[in-house]
Amino acid sequence: MSDTHKGYRGRALDTLQQYNMRVWSDSVVETTRGVFEGIILPRSINDDDKHIVIKLITGYNVGIDIDTITKITERGYKEAHYKIPEKEFPYTEGFPKVKLFGTGGTIASRLDYRTGAVIPAFSPGELYGAVPELASICNLETEKLFAVFSENMGPEQYKILATSIGEEIKKGVDGIMIGHGTDTMHYTSAALSYMLQDLPVPVVMVGSQRSSDRPSSDAALNLMHTAYTAGYSDIAEVLVCMFGPTSDEFGLLHQGTRVRKMHSSYRSTFRTIGDTPIARVTRSSVTPIKTNYNKRRNDKNVTVKPYFEEKVSMIYYYPNMQPDIVDALVDNGYKGIVIVGTGLGHVNKPLYPALKRACDKGVQVFMTVQTLWGFVHMFVYDTGRDLMSLGIIPGENMLPETAFCKLGWALGQTTDHEEVKKIMLTPIANDITLGEPYNGYIVLQGGIPEVEDFLKKYHK
Repeated sequence: MSDTHKGYRGRALDTLQQYNMRVWSDSVVETTRGVFEGIILPRSINDDDKHIVIKLITGYNVGIDIDTITKITERGYKEAHYKIPEKEFPYTEGFPKVKLFGTGGTIASRLDYRTGAVIPAFSPGELYGAVPELASICNLETEKLFAVFSENMGPEQYKILATSIGEEIKKGVDGIMIGHGTDTMHYTSAALSYMLQDLPVPVVMVGSQRSSDRPSSDAALNLMHTAYTAGYSDIAEVLVCMFGPTSDEFGLLHQGTRVRKMHSSYRSTFRTIGDTPIARVTRSSVTPIKTNYNKRRNDKNVTVKPYFEEKVSMIYYYPNMQPDIVDALVDNGYKGIVIVGTGLGHVNKPLYPALKRACDKGVQVFMTVQTLWGFVHMFVYDTGRDLMSLGIIPGENMLPETAFCKLGWALGQTTDHEEVKKIMLTPIANDITLGEPYNGYIVLQGGIPEVEDFLKKYHK
């Protein structure tokens, strides 16, 4: 395959050759569906041979069906270089010292046109080259601990990350930033909320829903919001900082144990569940929503507990679930199970013998709810009472992912049943609350009159 036709094959390659076109041509593509102007991009080696891909002047990529093409004209040639430019990050006397740990993800990334995938790219110079505004907020040091997507983060990475954060805090850093992929960020934020006790400075996780090469990327603004929070906020908690509304108005700071990714592509994907966010943040201010949070201190003291038992599982209950799923976990030596039950915390009766066997063998079994909002209430119906009699423990209003991380953390310290139960049911970092605020449960359901009135009034 010619180097001028990178990734193209079959009929798509024939089409490019028919019009004497090449990859990186600045082109006008006339089709039966309209005229498209932009740069012809390479194709992924795994893609079909029925489309030509161009980057429009808006910055977005579009695939054009070759059967609709009537003419292609080259206006020029401009090979694109998607490597993030590097510049030395400047030091400013008097600015707070912030440490950014990189784990991978879209927050610092580029597009790999060989596969069409977003791949991590992280260094101090790249970060400053991509978001120079960071230099007007803080003195930033970076360290790449991992270069993985968030689905590959797990207990091993949690422990290394917690230990590294503890070491930086003891050196006197004013705040910590963690660049992380969004898909499992709420797992990591929960794990760190348990592994890092009594923090003196903010520890703020940040990611982005859209890669840096896209015009709608949220990476830069999320990084600026996070840098300001880490450097100046008095909220010494493990936080997740992401877009608040879908627009660029402000970011939200969510507590690490009460946050969850709630949309696959919206920039405002993260939501505090069963509570309100801790604060709103802009590039120059943090406005508290809550007042009962751990405050920043001037000391360097932090308790690091990097423990996690990997033989812990989470079961999302569904109708007609069979007991062999539970039996398999027990037979494979799992020490803890978090059930994500229906309603107030229920599963079907065929699971009862397997769950009793699990509890009798010393497996720690806790119940959470699929509704996400609300508490486990297992005293209300016979099902719940029967499950508790088997040894299953209600998990209050812990989110399922939070309970999973907390159980792994607890079992990493002890296997004593009563001690594990005590750890699990003792509130830490607001993972269990006395109640849920009236405005903690809000779903903006389109078409509802009061919601439409609100949107028209405040979002014109």
